[in-house]
Amino acid sequence: MTTISHISKPLLSLGALVLISPSVNAEESAFLDRWALTIPGGGAGWLQVTKENGYYDASILWGGGSVVPVDSVFFSDDDTLIVTRINEVKRKDSAGETVRTHRFTDAIVAKIDGDKMDLTLMHPNANGEGVERQQFTGTRIAPLPPKPDLASVKYRDPVTLFDGSNLDHWQLINPKDANGWSIVDGALSNDPKQEEGKPHKSYGNLRTKETFEDFNLKLEVMVPEGGNSGIYLRGIYEIQVAATYGKPLDSHNMGGIYSRVVPAVAAEKPAGEWQTYDITLVDRHVTVILNGKTIHDNVPLQGCTGGALTSDETKPGPIYLQGDHTRASYKNIVLRPVAK
Repeated sequence: MTTISHISKPLLSLGALVLISPSVNAEESAFLDRWALTIPGGGAGWLQVTKENGYYDASILWGGGSVVPVDSVFFSDDDTLIVTRINEVKRKDSAGETVRTHRFTDAIVAKIDGDKMDLTLMHPNANGEGVERQQFTGTRIAPLPPKPDLASVKYRDPVTLFDGSNLDHWQLINPKDANGWSIVDGALSNDPKQEEGKPHKSYGNLRTKETFEDFNLKLEVMVPEGGNSGIYLRGIYEIQVAATYGKPLDSHNMGGIYSRVVPAVAAEKPAGEWQTYDITLVDRHVTVILNGKTIHDNVPLQGCTGGALTSDETKPGPIYLQGDHTRASYKNIVLRPVAK
């Protein structure tokens, strides 16, 4: 599971729509696409603008967390898109008790020039005095290629990323974070301990030093009861790792493409058991076999997931393992790069 790590003011959605004219002129139709965002602070975001039955709508990913609907979408003129999101701020008295929940609206104003988007986030200050403005950018996401024929894919020699003996292939994404990773009984284990009565300690996510394009990745993973981690492909797409045995299918459960694609079947084992992943990423399509069952079969990837290192799906990237939530252990991590 991912958390919001790139912004200090998370945006909360109420899911409203705005009805506008059913006609779509050329300027407005140019916005109807998927956009890779680099949000304020440099984090990865995503925006999709759609129109159906006379309504414009949009979904957004802002740094971490899930893809969520926005509250409204409209055009102030032919070439300016405005997206709004509603925030809730709890106002507290001197004793720290909530006396009122205040709702106010963030607005994102966007203009495009070809395949580039220039955006401004306008965020009202919580006390009602003034508006904070932040500039950021977006890029139109290239159309998805056809589903690859996996039977014809050729691989180079396998790369053993972890064999139980050393961490030579790995480093923290942020070296300032606490390091909970170590080798325990031949497994790459994360133990993000918190000390009672002391401030919360931020533990680091682990990434490979190498970067990769398309590949097949095999590994084993184990999480305890309540465990939560994740496997990021090229640092962009998270395959969820969580103790969700016996729960209904959900994109936030074990094997989900986080907040985007629900597994076709529930294939997870109970907490505390080793589980196998066989993951193939080719041409922005992913196939995932969990414990011998195919849960994603050449599924197209619409964009980055929460916690991604970048929203640029054209770039090679690392494998990264989420370590900022709970205990988790990995072993027998082997990657076979696709030969192109």
